Amino acid sequence: MNIKPLSNHVFIELETQETMTKSGIYIPETADKERPVKGKILAIGPGKRNEDGEIIPMSVKIGDQVLFRKYGPDEIEVEGKKYLVGSEDDILAVIE
Repeated sequence: MNIKPLSNHVFIELETQETMTKSGIYIPETADKERPVKGKILAIGPGKRNEDGEIIPMSVKIGDQVLFRKYGPDEIEVEGKKYLVGSEDDILAVIE
């Protein structure tokens, strides 16, 4: 897969949700699950342009684990797998 986001957009792989709780209870696949808010950045755009036409570099990089707005990025499906595409503004934090 070769995807190159434009402007200040990011391409995020969703983190898989746990199927077992900390207390040992298994969650079935049929259970209603909330949309994940954690993921890994797979691709980033060059950055947004300011009023002078200069590119403002991105503050995240490929491979970063990030927290993002629950309903900010758009969900897309590529080759049968779900990903998110959103702007850098949808990212709330980088997990170190």
